[in-house]
Formats: sequence, C-alpha cells, structure tokens
Amino acid sequence: MSEDFSSPDLPVPEELQGQVSITTLDKIYNWSRRSSVWPMMFGLACCAIEMICVAASRYDFSRFGMEVMRPSPRQSDLMIVSGTVTKKMIPQIVRLYNQMPEPKYVLAMGACASGGGPFKEGYNVVSGVDKFVPVDVYVPGCPPTPQALLHGLITLQEKIDKQSISSVHWYQKEASEPIPVPILGPDLIDPRDISKISGRTSPTSESESVAGS
Repeated sequence: MSEDFSSPDLPVPEELQGQVSITTLDKIYNWSRRSSVWPMMFGLACCAIEMICVAASRYDFSRFGMEVMRPSPRQSDLMIVSGTVTKKMIPQIVRLYNQMPEPKYVLAMGACASGGGPFKEGYNVVSGVDKFVPVDVYVPGCPPTPQALLHGLITLQEKIDKQSISSVHWYQKEASEPIPVPILGPDLIDPRDISKISGRTSPTSESESVAGS
C-alpha cells in the first residue's frame, strides 16, 4: 500500500523507507473511495442475474470493497443499470439517481442499458439510459459475462484514481441540480425538452398568421 501512495518526485531517505511515505491528498482520497464503492441493490432484467453472479463466491467482488450492496439509494455510490430500460421504468431510475449522494457513478451493464439492445425499436424501450442520466462506464454484451462486469468495475476504479478534489463538481460552489424526472403519459416526455416542444409553432397558428397578414 505504501508503494501505491509514495511519490517518485519526492524520494524518501533510505533509512526512513518503510516508515515514511510521501503522497498527495488526492491519492489518499481516491484510494479510500475506489476501495469502498457501494453499489445499489437494483436490477431490471436478465443482466441482473450476471450481476448477482459477480457478488457470489466464484467472482467475489468483495475483493474490491464492493460487497456492501445497499437497498437504499441514499447509502449508495454506484448505480448498475442491469437490464432493459423501459419508458415505464426510467422515471424511477432518474428518481433513484437524484436520491444518491455525491460522489455517485452510473454503470450501464449490457446492450439494453447502453443503447436499447435487441428491443431498441420497441415502442416501450428507451434507447440507452444515458439519454436521461450520465453514464461513467459502459459494459457491452447481451448479457455481459461476470468477468466483463468485473472489468467494468475495475475501469470505474481507474476513473476514480484520475479525479482531483480541486476539479470534481461535487466540491464546487455551485449546487448540483437534480435531473428532472421524465413524465410518462401517452409517450415519455423529458421535462428538459418541454421548452423546445412548446416553442414550436403549430400548423394552425401558422395558417392563422398567414391569413392575418
């Protein structure tokens, strides 16, 4: 562990090696977060079965400090979107994401969560969860193997290693705004698109303006 923390730019005298380690605050901060990522106990479809396999004894992601899968979003760091994202489910996904505290991450597991998968052309399926929540890591496959999910989790750890306290958005002065929860009606409506929809001129109003001129 001391080798991971030590900085080669500031050498430690030989007589103090093994007793003193010089490092940065970012390294300690990122090491503590990457080694205690708590995924949310959350599954959507068949990919969730592979996620369960990763938590079992054969693959055992407790080696990475991730064995504490929390049933509450308020105690979770990572949302693993494992399965088909339907229009009926995406409002609940966004609501759970908003309830997670910062820093938080999203992993899209499988072809369905990443881009709609084999159901992409279906009337009730969202073509990728990244249209509504920011995704940090994509794991391809239908379904991905447990090894693929492990690789995705390791990739997330590598991303955490590169972050800095001085630049991450959750330590900035501006408060982070929650993502508007999509509205499910005859079709799915993203509240962020309402201004664009209402700004369009209807054919009736166009004809009225032409007649008036």
